[in-house]
Amino acid sequence: MTGNVPDRVGTQETRLIVVRGNSASGKSSVAAGLREGFGRNLAIVGQDNLRRTVLREHDRPGAANIGLIDLTARYALDHGFHVVVEGILYADRYGTMLRNLVRAHRGVSRCYYLDVPYPETVLRHATKHDAEYLRQVTADHLRDWYREKDLLPGALETVIDAAGTLDDTVRRILRESGLDRVPPTDR
Repeated sequence: MTGNVPDRVGTQETRLIVVRGNSASGKSSVAAGLREGFGRNLAIVGQDNLRRTVLREHDRPGAANIGLIDLTARYALDHGFHVVVEGILYADRYGTMLRNLVRAHRGVSRCYYLDVPYPETVLRHATKHDAEYLRQVTADHLRDWYREKDLLPGALETVIDAAGTLDDTVRRILRESGLDRVPPTDR
């Protein structure tokens, strides 16, 4: 970033989609559904992958994963990929980076917050296929991490409640971002 003006990133044709929400709200499933619905040339920049797997870092203010998420998304956009950034991405820790990324993107950017009540996140969490993760992450962890409507300032996000199905949410985001009208590539 140069001064207060973010460096421009991506092209008029690239799409940037941010999907945020509490643990077990469906963010990763939505990202996977977007890739399945669109096809190749769509990069998923997952907070859990970069923070927990690549860096093995705790989620805290100023952590290295914040810059790595930004860098990874910008790199993919600059190389012609459409990008889905997904994660809990607490507003107080990741908000500035996300706002700057959206402002810097030349193409269409859409941000979504999956608003799922705590009891529903517990039910969804129990359906995860990773037995080791289920042993390590309990309902008490989910409660500690849960932030009700942790929205980014400035009405940047569209709130999607728990009433819709996964397919409905994926179709909506494909339509609103314009990805449903972009021809896939065989990259």
